[in-house]
Amino acid sequence: MTIIKKQRITLFINSSLAKQAKAQAVVEEISLTNLVEKSLIRYLPKETVIKKAVIKIDIDS
Repeated sequence: MTIIKKQRITLFINSSLAKQAKAQAVVEEISLTNLVEKSLIRYLPKETVIKKAVIKIDIDS
């Protein structure tokens, strides 16, 4: 059995957007959590690469 770790988060969003999302979750017969997860999966790229910046400082000046 696969265990999926979940993290609780708090978001502040426009109240009309929240109402619309809750209503859509009811229409799709899924939880608001599942609706948001599904939306983020569709929106975000499959992979995100974050590179460290290399900063060169000329200390001879």
